[in-house]
Amino acid sequence: MAVETRPSICRFCHANCGILVDVEHGRAVRVAGDPDNPAYTGFTCAKGRQLGESHVHPDRLLHSQKRGADGRFEPIGVERAMDEIARRIGEIVREHGPRSIALYPGTYSGPHPASIPAGVGFMLALGSKMVFTSAAIDQPGKHVANAIHGRWLGGSHVFDESDVWLLVGNNPLISMSGGIPPSNPSRRLREAKARGLTLIVIDPRKTEVARFADQLLQPRAGEDPSILAAMLHVVIRDGLHDADFAARHVAGFEALALAVSEFTPEYAAARAGLEASEIERAARTFARARRGCAVAGTGPNMAPHGNLTEYLLLCLNTLCGRWRREGEAVPNPGALLPRARPKAQALRPRAGWGRGEGLRSRDLPNSAAGLPTGALADEILWQGEGRIRALICLGSNPVAAWPDQLKTIRAMEALDLLVCLDPKLGATAKKAHYVIAPKMALEVPGLSVSSEGIEQTYVAHGYPEPYAQYSPAILEPPPGSEVIEEWEFFYGLCRRMDLALTAYPIRAETGVLRESREAFAFDMTRKPTTDEVYEGLMNGSRVPLAEVKRHPHGHVFDDETILVGPTDPDCEDRLDVGNADMLAELEAIRAEAWDGVRAREASEGRRFQLISRRLPNVYNSTGRDLPKLQKGRGHNPAYLHPDDLEALGLVRGDVVEIRSNHASILGVAEPAPELRPGTVSMAHCFGDAPEHDRDFRELGSNTGRLVDNERDFDPHTGIPRMSAIPVAIGRVEGREPSGSR
Repeated sequence: MAVETRPSICRFCHANCGILVDVEHGRAVRVAGDPDNPAYTGFTCAKGRQLGESHVHPDRLLHSQKRGADGRFEPIGVERAMDEIARRIGEIVREHGPRSIALYPGTYSGPHPASIPAGVGFMLALGSKMVFTSAAIDQPGKHVANAIHGRWLGGSHVFDESDVWLLVGNNPLISMSGGIPPSNPSRRLREAKARGLTLIVIDPRKTEVARFADQLLQPRAGEDPSILAAMLHVVIRDGLHDADFAARHVAGFEALALAVSEFTPEYAAARAGLEASEIERAARTFARARRGCAVAGTGPNMAPHGNLTEYLLLCLNTLCGRWRREGEAVPNPGALLPRARPKAQALRPRAGWGRGEGLRSRDLPNSAAGLPTGALADEILWQGEGRIRALICLGSNPVAAWPDQLKTIRAMEALDLLVCLDPKLGATAKKAHYVIAPKMALEVPGLSVSSEGIEQTYVAHGYPEPYAQYSPAILEPPPGSEVIEEWEFFYGLCRRMDLALTAYPIRAETGVLRESREAFAFDMTRKPTTDEVYEGLMNGSRVPLAEVKRHPHGHVFDDETILVGPTDPDCEDRLDVGNADMLAELEAIRAEAWDGVRAREASEGRRFQLISRRLPNVYNSTGRDLPKLQKGRGHNPAYLHPDDLEALGLVRGDVVEIRSNHASILGVAEPAPELRPGTVSMAHCFGDAPEHDRDFRELGSNTGRLVDNERDFDPHTGIPRMSAIPVAIGRVEGREPSGSR
């Protein structure tokens, strides 16, 4: 059989790169970037080029599994598995109520448009609001800040048109998100630099994107709020803000000005280990530019005061007028998104927390980022009415991803029912009662809507043009296998439990004002095809799905120009830069004895800061076991500055113990001259349960084990301190991790 090359969409991560797949004898033998794709222009990363290998990995589950009383897994037919799971969920609901059932979607499910909507639809049909997502432990500050600051209905400036860009703790060249469009970010950055863009980066590490920076500030981790407050201080002090925009559309200016008045560049520089001139220069460069935006990444959200960091960034964007005005064209009028209807006006703030269902085990509310995933283990372990007794993990791996790993493991083991939809027996799936084997990316149709839809959640994210792509399934599942799509699992449960399944569209939190979508009700009398489900979910798209399908290599649908409309005559809404809670948090930072805290940590031996990072060939816990990606290194190195290695008497490859005030892990030392001294940088989502700790060179170590989820946590979102963690580091010989403290 001749090799056939087919265009498709990579779904290794959320970036949805356009790819070409060589198929021979029903197997993907080669994956490459698609040069005919108008947005990605031939780009794909190393992970995407191994997409075919992930389909034939020897550990892939080709049949669903059931764990017996002896802990061993045996294959089970998927229809029988759904029968038993539906029956068990029904029993738990009848005895303990629908609140006892929870859902946690994760990495594998994100790029599949029908998976999460079907999962959430099942939960709502069941009567449970206990849907937890990674948003609450990844970048919750974005959601909270967008809520309490308010939304500009004309949208923000985007990267491709800007002459200045500020990145705080994000690395879009590796993460494929974070302010530079996911479609070929390296090309977009090179083109932007060629036309004169000034790039400012604030990060303790000189990351891949920071190597392109015109101004690089390498502060002590966790000091982003102080630095941003000082930048606002300079902007206001020197009159660099957009006074006309502030007068017409902004509330709280005087309160913000007072709050940042003591955050001088000298004060922030002393805290952050910078020069005051660096902060002054960054503030002036950003404010004096004509167009641009400031965005943050995962690290600053995982560090203390993540909500405040994101809020101050929005304040900086707002005072510098980084929003589209009347008469300007919106860059993406919509492709798979509904048609833009932008207005040059604010939409008033809404509650950032304290909405709807909260937790019972701890005094933590729901927030704009959703239920507090950082405390979900407590809600499972809590011995009281309404505790969570059943958890469905939709393409997720809590044992690898959640903070406080040892508590997470206890929670997984305490569940009456744990169901994982996972292509492998990962760290969490090994604890499950049932593991449902799903189809993989090239075996199901694909849509680029996840990257386009990011605009509805984050400022200056998503596609900066109306691009869309559809791909049919191009592979059949392996012969003899029995795998299903994730949405089919929830449809099957609803059929068995006599529930109607309805999927609801994502509600816009930020970005351009758009027309709405309708809820999509599944036909419960006749199982739909995936294409029919996609058609239903994409109702209201500006470009009909049938038209998108006509362009197998993707297409930029630039047939329509939509301009930002005028402010409504009766509009009194304002963007709020003076939120009382955020400014009180900023005042508390100014009042804290930060030098005394550091002295105490140093006296206790914790003179290093552990910061989170991403590795180029891993996406969360995915890709760690693909040989061509890891090239013999399956662990997450403990990166340290060479001066720190020398001071500790370490060389590359030495084993180190990394100890927080909660637990310890082992790591493998690796020199990293791009790091700020005093910092250790490690990727998250590595390692396994404690019984595999001896295999840290093969599996890596779980940094979440160092986190105490009940100490130093955000009171609004529940996220504990997951980055900028004070730790001690020492060389060890033949020792095991010392576990919980």
